[in-house]
Amino acid sequence: MINLHKFLATSDHPFARMGRNVRRWMRNLSLPAPRIVVKPMLWCFLAIRNTYYFVMRVFICEPLFKAYCTKYGNNLHTGVFIHWVMGKGNIIIGDNVTIDGKCSFIFSSRYCDMPKLEIGHRTGVGANCSFVVGKHIHIGEDCMIAGGTSFFDSNGHPADPDARKAKRPPSAEEVRPIEIGDNVWIGNNSTIFPGVRIGEGSIVSARSVVRTQVRPYTVVAGNPARKICDLSRPVVRNEACCEAESRDV
Repeated sequence: MINLHKFLATSDHPFARMGRNVRRWMRNLSLPAPRIVVKPMLWCFLAIRNTYYFVMRVFICEPLFKAYCTKYGNNLHTGVFIHWVMGKGNIIIGDNVTIDGKCSFIFSSRYCDMPKLEIGHRTGVGANCSFVVGKHIHIGEDCMIAGGTSFFDSNGHPADPDARKAKRPPSAEEVRPIEIGDNVWIGNNSTIFPGVRIGEGSIVSARSVVRTQVRPYTVVAGNPARKICDLSRPVVRNEACCEAESRDV
């Protein structure tokens, strides 16, 4: 039996040539778009889309996520997707926090009764981030967590080959809390391993794999993440100096 697709693609038969011409015409077809016609269409589309997103966020996505939280502050916002939460744990979120897109929160009660995830005030979490919590993950205030970042305080499988072959879970010693300081910026698709502490004011470049401690006010990048440079620390002026300057003026 003749392959119809091959016949239409390669044959010199008039029917095949006509089919190719019709396909080419359809692929190149472009209609004019008079602004007097398409502008109202665009306005209607945007109005419907924004209304749908508003209803989804305010009346469905945010209330459902707040129901998962043990405690949350003022102005907690999500995107227009329902976050995936699995297992039982404490989610504690500060004021003015945004958790965008669709993120996943997975808790394991094997290592403690109530694993805890804390996110500080004014922190933003991008879409598609994941948090795997066996004991404790703490994210400080004013942090920026870009999309696709993964945090896990347990490797999921034991490092010992025999234990891994026997399908045993990681030991309690292999589950180590993660601590992210205040004002930390983590680039997209980074991975934060168990036991990592990232100091205040630091930057983790995109796609970094962080397995060791990051000192405050440093930039790290790479796999494994290594120090690239230091950042300037904020100038702290004590009250005595400010009073002396005001008297001089």
